Amino acid sequence: METDIAIVGAGFGGLGAAVALQRAGFTDFLVFDRGDEVGGTWRDNTYPGCACDVPSHLYSFSFAPNPRWSNTFSSQPEIWDYLRDCVDRFGIRPKVRLRHEVLDARWDDQRQRWLLRTSGGDHTARVLICAAGPLSEPAVPDLPGVDDFAGTVFHSARWRHDHDLTGRRVAVIGTGASAVQFVPEIQPAVERLTLFQRSPAWIMPRRSRRISRVEQAAFRALPGAQRAARAGLYLVREGMGLGFLHPAVNRLASRLSLRTLRRQVTDPALRDKLTPRYAMGCKRVLISNDYWPSLTRPNVDVVTAGITRIVLDGLVSADGVHHRADTIILGTGFHVTDSPVVRLIHGRGGRNLGEAWTPSMHAYRGTTINGFPNLFFLLGPNTGLGHTSVVLMIEAQLRLVLAALRHMRAKGIPAIEPTAEAQRRWTERVDQKMTGTVWQTGCSSWYLDATGRNTTIWPGFATGFRLRLRRFRPADHRVVPADRTPNETEREHADAV
Repeated sequence: METDIAIVGAGFGGLGAAVALQRAGFTDFLVFDRGDEVGGTWRDNTYPGCACDVPSHLYSFSFAPNPRWSNTFSSQPEIWDYLRDCVDRFGIRPKVRLRHEVLDARWDDQRQRWLLRTSGGDHTARVLICAAGPLSEPAVPDLPGVDDFAGTVFHSARWRHDHDLTGRRVAVIGTGASAVQFVPEIQPAVERLTLFQRSPAWIMPRRSRRISRVEQAAFRALPGAQRAARAGLYLVREGMGLGFLHPAVNRLASRLSLRTLRRQVTDPALRDKLTPRYAMGCKRVLISNDYWPSLTRPNVDVVTAGITRIVLDGLVSADGVHHRADTIILGTGFHVTDSPVVRLIHGRGGRNLGEAWTPSMHAYRGTTINGFPNLFFLLGPNTGLGHTSVVLMIEAQLRLVLAALRHMRAKGIPAIEPTAEAQRRWTERVDQKMTGTVWQTGCSSWYLDATGRNTTIWPGFATGFRLRLRRFRPADHRVVPADRTPNETEREHADAV
C-alpha cells in the first residue's frame, strides 16, 4: 500500500506529527504502532504510582490544552486518556494502524521511497517519520542464573497485574524514576522488599496538588488563562535549566535534597547508603515525597552490593549474602542510546541506522541524518531535557519537519538529506556546548553512550533549541538523486509486493 508519509509510533511524537501534518494540509499519511491502542510510553507503563515529573500544563501539546487535568503533575491514566482524546479530537484515528509493528524500513534508491514491512502488511512511503520514542524498549540486564529462578520476573514497563504481590518476598533491581514511583506503592503489601541499588538518586520534593473544579472551569471558560499558566511554568522550568548548565547553581537544590533526606531517614547507616556522591543533575533528578520514607519500613532492605547470580529462591549479592525472593521486578530503564529500532531502518546503500550510529549517535538538529533521505527522527540525538518538557522539543522538531516538507513541495524536490558537513558542524557545536555542564562532571548514567559521550541530552535551554529549529536551511541539505540501477534487495522487495 502506498502512502506519502509514514509515521512509526503512536505516542506523543507520532500523534503530534499526525496532527501537525493534518493541520498543515499534508493529509496523505499513516501512523503505524505495534500496540492495541495509541499512547506509546503512557500506554505501556502501567506500574503502580506511574506519573509524570513535569507539570501537566507543560506536558501536553500547545495546540491541544487540557482544562481537565486533575493534578498539577498528572498520573499515567490521565496522560493516556489525554492522548486518546487528541486522536479523536483531531480526527486522526482513521489514519492509525494499530497492531502494525514495523519489522523493517528500507530506502529504495531507485524509486526514492521507503519500503516498510510491518506485521500488518507492506507499505511504501516518500517520507518516514520515526517517533518510536527513547523509552520504548525496556533494558533487561543479563543476570546469571535467571533461568533457574523458580519465581516470577518482569520489567516495570511490562507490569504483571495478574501477579498479586501481597505477602510476597520481592526483589527490586534498579532505583531509577520508575522504581522511585512503584516502590512506595508496593511496599505496604509485600512481606519483604529487597531493593538492589547501584547508585543513589538525587530526589527533590514533589510539589503537587489537586487542581480544583473552580480552576478547571476557569480554564474551560478562559483558554487564555491556561495559556498564561503554561507560559509561567515554561519560564520557571527554563530557569531550572541553569543548574544543569552551571553545576554550582545546583548547590542550593542539593542542600534542600539532603535536608529532606536527613528529615525522612533518621538511621545513619541507611541514610549513608541513600546519599548521592555526584553532582546533582549528572544523573536524572527524581521527585518524590514517599520514596525515602518507604525505605525506612521494617520490611525493607537496601542492598548496595552488586548481584553476582540468581538462584532458585532468590539472589546472591557480591558480599555473599543470599537474599530470598519469589518475585523480581526490574526497574532497569530502557535502551536509550542503543534502541533496537535503529537497526530496522536502512538508508542509502542498505546501511542501517544502528551501524551509522556506532559508536555514537549523530543527527543534524537532532532530527535528520546524513545517508538517510527523507527520514525525520523525533527525539533523536541530544534532544532530551533534564529540566522541562520534551513535548516542547517534539513541537520544535515538527515545525522543522513541516518547513522541510513545504520546501520540497515548492521546489519539486523528491528527496533530501543533510550534508555530512552540516551534520558534523551541528554535532561539534553540541559537544562544545556540553563542556562545563553537569553531565561532564564524571558520573555514569544512561545519558552516556559506550564511548562516554552524552548523546541524549540537549546542553542548553529549550528556548535555544526551538530558535535553532525555527526555519529550514536548504544550504545544509543535498538533493538525493535517484539510483537508476536497482540492487538485489530492491528487486526482491518488488517481487514480494
